[in-house]
Amino acid sequence: MTNNSSVSRRTVVKGSILAAALASAPSAANAGTPLGQSTGVALVRNRLTLPSGIATGDVTSDTAVLWSRASGAGRMTAVLRAVDDGGEVLRGRGAFERVLRGPRATQASDFTAKIHAGNLPSNTRFALEISFEDEAGAAGETVRGSFRTAPDAGSVNGKGRTGDTSNGGDVPASSGQSFVWTGDTAGQGWGINEEIGGMRGYRAMHQTRPDFFIHSGDTIYADGPIPESVVEKDGRVWRNLVTEEVSKVAETLTEFRGRHRYNSMDANMRAMFADVPVIAQWDDHETHNNWYPGQIIDDSRYTVRDVNTLAARGRQAWQENMPIADSSAIWRPGTFDDAGQYQPARIYRKISRGPQLDIFCLDMRTFKSPNTDGKEPYATNILGQEQVDWLIREVTKSKATWKVIAADLPLGIVVPDGPVNQESLSNRDAGAPLGRELEIAGVLSAFKRNGVKNTVWLTADVHYCAAHHYSPERAAFTDFDPFWEFVAGPINAGSFGPNAMDGTFGPEVVFSKAGRFAGESPRDGKNQFFGHVQLGGDNSFTVSLRNANGGTVFSKVLTPER
Repeated sequence: MTNNSSVSRRTVVKGSILAAALASAPSAANAGTPLGQSTGVALVRNRLTLPSGIATGDVTSDTAVLWSRASGAGRMTAVLRAVDDGGEVLRGRGAFERVLRGPRATQASDFTAKIHAGNLPSNTRFALEISFEDEAGAAGETVRGSFRTAPDAGSVNGKGRTGDTSNGGDVPASSGQSFVWTGDTAGQGWGINEEIGGMRGYRAMHQTRPDFFIHSGDTIYADGPIPESVVEKDGRVWRNLVTEEVSKVAETLTEFRGRHRYNSMDANMRAMFADVPVIAQWDDHETHNNWYPGQIIDDSRYTVRDVNTLAARGRQAWQENMPIADSSAIWRPGTFDDAGQYQPARIYRKISRGPQLDIFCLDMRTFKSPNTDGKEPYATNILGQEQVDWLIREVTKSKATWKVIAADLPLGIVVPDGPVNQESLSNRDAGAPLGRELEIAGVLSAFKRNGVKNTVWLTADVHYCAAHHYSPERAAFTDFDPFWEFVAGPINAGSFGPNAMDGTFGPEVVFSKAGRFAGESPRDGKNQFFGHVQLGGDNSFTVSLRNANGGTVFSKVLTPER
């Protein structure tokens, strides 16, 4: 593709076929054939490839989910080796090598597969190799990556214990973990523009060398077609890479799956996911804008109007393509019931990252009540009672210094759904909690009552970045302890905001930065945002909000309350 060419859908589809053919050919990295096998074209053509790269997810001190997608049916195989920070394989007491044979990737899962790796040494960097074996047992393409397990519960300030050799002995203990978060990928028609280097925000996040990445939702935009070109406000032409599945709104399972395949075509995203474990959440655009269970959507672009049908297909595609594990002790991915219906794993879950940090991932979509004006005198759902009980119980039990609540919707930002109804939990009323606010008020009160300290809420969704401090001294509702909420995003979508704030929980907008106009493109990266957190050896929690070029626009150092 040249800088001045118009990219057609047919060109990309033909190019994808050519790329697959080229990927089947022997390369320097995968040269050689098994003894006794012919090097004939027929064998080479059937060699399985990994067209969407590899990923790891939900990595704790001793577990990790390994993910990939094959070009056809085959059995997933992974090799893990402990390495030092320079990538050299560790020998002696720090040595660790394991070959894991996973499930078969079949058409039923769109040829995706996951391996749940357990009993891993803590605070250890691993070199990872993933490949698929075909029906004859012949190995295909190998894709390489890496990840580090979290410190274990016996660590001190995120460092290895004295005398601990689980991290390889000669590997220097970390001075503290770091991670990034954001949301909103390929939205408002702004897709993969290879003329500007693709989705550069992922490269900027990758360059910070984080220990993991929280994707706070809107991992795809199933309801937003991606055109071949968009004329920007200043007259420049944004040219998208396109595929057949992204040319219309997603309604079929194939179309939802195609959205995820599309995002993985971006080289920046593939490179980051190969090296940085993902903690994935979902929000509305994995299905349809501002959806809630039971909704019948009024959208002329759709032949399928039942949002429950769309959400089931969207969720299956999302869970197939995200390296997410169930939170139960026995790992179970989404499966099919006796009637052949897909039964997904639970989205809300806790990810333990050692003594400094626990991550509590929320699901603010599955149990959501209908969007109204939000002023009901009784509690309505943003989490649902089962998730509320889980959140209070697990956060109260946590011994980690910092408890991060990873939310896919903000707390105090007004997010309208039309002229009257509200999408998030705020209701434009600064008075006592009503509707969905009552559910969150109960959570905050329980945290105070149970003596929970050092909670930080991280979110995305609104397409601008912000830092909010909540305090009862400014609030209509006062039965809670002060806390911070940090907002990031978008990472590759239109920029919007800033939105109005709801005063019920006493938010102070300490900082916010939005686009210059609604729907601004990601071209210059200045108004695309992600958040970065560095945990210090002194248990400090340093938050910085950064743009897609890596520039810091705001930072705040939090110190733990004892």
